[in-house]
Amino acid sequence: MNDASLYQGSTYFDLILQGLRRWPEREAIVDATGLGFTYAQLEQRIWQIARVLRDAGLKPGDGVAQLAANRVDTFATMAAVLGNGMRYTPLHPMGSLEDQLFILEDAEISALVVDVPYFAERGAELKAGAADSLQVYTLGPSEIGSDLPALAEQADPEVLAHLPGYDDIAWVTYTGGTTGKPKGVIMTQGSMAAKSLISMAEWQWPKEIRYLASSPISHAAGFLLIPTFLNGGKVYLTAGFDPDQVLDLVEKERVNTLFLVPTMIYVLMDHPRTREADLSSIESIIYASAPMSPTRLKEALELFGPVMMQCYGQTECIHLTMMRKEEHRLDKPERLASCGKPPAGVHMALLDEEGSEVTLGEIGEVCIRSQAVMRGYWKRPEQTQETLAGGWLHTGDLAYQDEEGFYFLVDRAKDMIISGGFNVYPKEVEDVLTAHPGVANAAVIGVPDEKWGEKVVAVVVPRAGEAADQDELVQLVKNRKGAMQAPKQVDFVDALPQTALGKTDKKALRKQYWGDS
Repeated sequence: MNDASLYQGSTYFDLILQGLRRWPEREAIVDATGLGFTYAQLEQRIWQIARVLRDAGLKPGDGVAQLAANRVDTFATMAAVLGNGMRYTPLHPMGSLEDQLFILEDAEISALVVDVPYFAERGAELKAGAADSLQVYTLGPSEIGSDLPALAEQADPEVLAHLPGYDDIAWVTYTGGTTGKPKGVIMTQGSMAAKSLISMAEWQWPKEIRYLASSPISHAAGFLLIPTFLNGGKVYLTAGFDPDQVLDLVEKERVNTLFLVPTMIYVLMDHPRTREADLSSIESIIYASAPMSPTRLKEALELFGPVMMQCYGQTECIHLTMMRKEEHRLDKPERLASCGKPPAGVHMALLDEEGSEVTLGEIGEVCIRSQAVMRGYWKRPEQTQETLAGGWLHTGDLAYQDEEGFYFLVDRAKDMIISGGFNVYPKEVEDVLTAHPGVANAAVIGVPDEKWGEKVVAVVVPRAGEAADQDELVQLVKNRKGAMQAPKQVDFVDALPQTALGKTDKKALRKQYWGDS
């Protein structure tokens, strides 16, 4: 028998159903509105939303985008889209209108789901600026679209006989790009499933998971939901990060698993209630999305105990390396600057510019092979070929490996900044700044910062005879690219350092802020 389907693994939606059907009577999920479902009820909600979308004429392969806070129906909508074999595209809650409109057009989105009241105003702007053919649904009653949960409650929870295939596109999620426009990362049902299976196998889960997601489940925090469901745990959703709310849930619900970016950990550590709160239930704090200050990591270990687990990844593959709880050694303080080792299912190499592996201790580009890697970039074949050259995912990050096998990141070859857990691409910000009539030139770099990991610093050359005000420039970037991309500091100079080829010498510029390190 020669059936190729026999050699393919589970799809992402297979894992969703498998998790929900293991524990039908258990409590699965609850959000800040008080809406909560058992596993069986959550599956029914998914099928009801799926039926609404199909009855509206949406077909397998169509694109559906969602702009939503953390709530039960945010997850149910995502799962329903995948169950229908459609493409899911999350819109970042902090993204700019310009970028979100670009994504709706570039990803060929047929339907948009907007969470109200959180994003009613932005939803109206998106509807006005998008194609007339765009179908708009809302999570709650609103004049801008049809109330999806209300329609779902009246729909037949019909279980589809034909489910999506292993190679079908599941997600097209957008990340910033050096071209000045976001680019869509294509994840198949198979690659999404591989992400969850690696997390299941390698992340250190409590026996009875009580997971709190306080950062957007449309992005990294959402990848913990499927492993939680497969383990029979319960998910708590909050609309945003608030240290008091986190502490309340830890104390009252005995939450034992947190996913936090370093900035959130810093806020939590510095909060006056934290040192008096009962944190004894916490078994895992998974930190990711940004470098964490070794000094502050040491403080976190002393405050929370041996519960810290690091995950280093990127949109193109969330699993690059991890550092397990027991590998966070206070007696080896230099280890706290490491990003760990690759998990099972990820083969990593540090390659030089010729594609050869560097010797131990030398710096090379982080490159990986894994079933969890993206298929490519949406409608960008040249960038796909470059990033996946030679059968490797080229991350653009530079690192070295020590004698114990731990990896240490030293720089990002593509100048990307990670600030507060968000990727910031300097060229995008520079393009906005130089569009201001008072700016002749601008360079954007990341500078080490205790709170943000890195803060965005803009170095600006004013245009002769024109005025450029710091607050005005910061607001301009906020309006065009979103608050996460806005500079935390704007410095004005007469000229930027130049290379022999006449390009801005960012290495020399960074040295002015970073010193010789």
